[in-house]
Amino acid sequence: MEKVRWGVIGAGGIADRRTIPGMLKSRFAELVAVMSWPKEDADRVAQKYGVKAYYTVEELLADPKIDAVYIATPVYLHKTHAVAAAEAGKHFLLEKPLARTAAEAEEIVQAVRKAGVKATEGYMMKFHPLHKRAKELIEEGKLGKPVLGRAQLTTWYPDIPGAWRQDPEKGGGGALIDMATHCYDLLSWLMGSKIVQVYAIANTQTFQYPVDDSSTTLLLFENGAHGVVDSFFNIPDAAVKNRLEVYGDRGSIMSEGSIGQSGAGEMVACLMKEVGGYDALQERRPEDFPAEKIEAEPADMYTLEVDYLSECILEDKKPEINTLESGLEIMRVVDAAYESARTGRAVKL
Repeated sequence: MEKVRWGVIGAGGIADRRTIPGMLKSRFAELVAVMSWPKEDADRVAQKYGVKAYYTVEELLADPKIDAVYIATPVYLHKTHAVAAAEAGKHFLLEKPLARTAAEAEEIVQAVRKAGVKATEGYMMKFHPLHKRAKELIEEGKLGKPVLGRAQLTTWYPDIPGAWRQDPEKGGGGALIDMATHCYDLLSWLMGSKIVQVYAIANTQTFQYPVDDSSTTLLLFENGAHGVVDSFFNIPDAAVKNRLEVYGDRGSIMSEGSIGQSGAGEMVACLMKEVGGYDALQERRPEDFPAEKIEAEPADMYTLEVDYLSECILEDKKPEINTLESGLEIMRVVDAAYESARTGRAVKL
């Protein structure tokens, strides 16, 4: 079987923890080279996976044996590396968020259009089997009209000297741009609608770094549905369930633990075939909750996102999932959310 030959730019961090192991299981991808800095990091990862090491982006992009690249460098380097990849004729998977601002993201989108390469963004949670099943139930009309979505993603991220995510010039912000973006994207996909208005609170409550360790966002979708996203850097990992909840006028779909990197989690649905009249007592007894456990075949989200772009490349078809255009929309939401947090006002997109 023909495979897409991949190189990795920024082979430490998430690349080494999740994406490269996922890539190695791909049906349509072959890892051939990695690039990282300092030199010792590149050598370590290259030796670990038995591939060629590069020490500069330019050298890796000049390799004619590489068809596509996965870019997992810090956010402030995304625009430079993505534009360079496009100009070198390399297809690419770019880690989220696309850039620090919507303006930078727009430059990436334009470079891809000009070069004619295929590119997607690393919002891998849309490939989670449970999330895909939830999407199917919503599209089948089982939930009725979606009216509210809530997504929660938090982690414990204390002061760490030199951490680029804690530097606003390198990361573009804190918990909101780093984690809430996952939730904006996931909810917009599940609700089947763009975000058109936001009201956000983003501040630093616990740590000393100059980016937000706390963020809460209210969303309004184009179809009228509401959304709530809470993403924090200052809640212990073991204390949070990372919940996803989607409500419609015929029921609900709820999960715990499906939002995150692991691909784990459990999901239940309460889907009503008939909805009765007004109940003045409004009793909500646990034994009356008609919950059904949602099952889905386990799969590696990182493998699936690499599979998807690789298959698009091999079949010469335009990506429709995790497109850079949808990523640009999310970056406009980020800009609006930070403006809302600064001004204390809701912002329309």
